[in-house]
This record gives sequence, structure tokens and C-alpha cells, in this order.
Amino acid sequence: PEGHTFTEQEVGDYKEQDRYLPIANVARLMKNAVPANAKIAKDAKESVQECVSEFISFITSEAAEKCLLEKRKTIGGDDIIYAMTSLGFESYAAVLKLHLAKLRQ
Repeated sequence: PEGHTFTEQEVGDYKEQDRYLPIANVARLMKNAVPANAKIAKDAKESVQECVSEFISFITSEAAEKCLLEKRKTIGGDDIIYAMTSLGFESYAAVLKLHLAKLRQ
């Protein structure tokens, strides 16, 4: 709203929301990986939320750097695979290659 002064807390909350995947999505993925009767603590969800968001930023930054060097503006699936491989995440890259091939069919 016009004339509204944002507090440091509001600015911090916005930046966090902007940087991280939605906690509900992270929690749903975590819940799918554990037995139905298992519970996941809030701090565990928040820790994973921060980690996966940081992982995505890390991979994307590497892919963006490759695109910049090649004077391209669009990051593609192959760039993400390259980034994962070059950063030592070959096992993830192998799975992603399969998903990318299925997506392209």
C-alpha cells in the first residue's frame, strides 16, 4: 500500500519467502518418504526447506554461469545436468537425464 513503511521483520519475511520453496511442498515430499505413522518436526521441515532451496540456487548458479559464457539467456535441462555433473552430483544428473529424455518424448 502507498505510504506504508515496511518493518525489518516484514522485509526479512519477504526475502525468506522469496528465497525458499514453499514449506507445504517440502513437507509433502518429506512425508512421502517416511512411513505413514511417522511425524516430522517443524524444525526438520524448515532445515530441509533451506537446504533444498540452497541446493537449487547452487545448481542454477553453475548452469547460469555456463550460459553466460556461451552468451545464452535461457538455462535448459542440459545446462542443469552439466552443472550437477561438474559440481559432483553425477548420481542426481543420471536420474535427471532419464526424466529429461521422457519429457522430450
